[in-house]
Amino acid sequence: MVLALKFQGAVAHGRVLGTLLGRRLKREAMRDVPEIIVPMPLSEERFRERGYNQAVELGWAVSGMLGIPLETDLVVRQRHTREQTALSRKERKENVRRAFVATRKVHKASIAVLDDVVTTGCTANELAKVLLRAGAQRVQVWAVAHAGH
Repeated sequence: MVLALKFQGAVAHGRVLGTLLGRRLKREAMRDVPEIIVPMPLSEERFRERGYNQAVELGWAVSGMLGIPLETDLVVRQRHTREQTALSRKERKENVRRAFVATRKVHKASIAVLDDVVTTGCTANELAKVLLRAGAQRVQVWAVAHAGH
């Protein structure tokens, strides 16, 4: 389902997977409930290719289930990056370096970054750094799947 959401335009899978993730998070009595959810931004080029952002599609369902606002414009991907799938950890880290920029200061203590798949964590880590520099106190990462690499 994740691959179909990401690469085959199966946007409805985002609602299903987001609902499942939301249910799981609800069951786990979170000690640090984030104040906002930030979906992983896509570059403009990748958005034009797909026509949607899969993390945003997941985010609508998660946000609705947990009652936590989804902020789709807090961070933008300021440059297009290569697909990470065939890259080593070192190449992934370099590929996403300085890829994101915050559009404004953050006055929230805790933020959840939401993505479809986390592999090495390099992309999520880079986005977390940007959010921390923008004023976040804590950043956690939520993902539907983890792909070993």
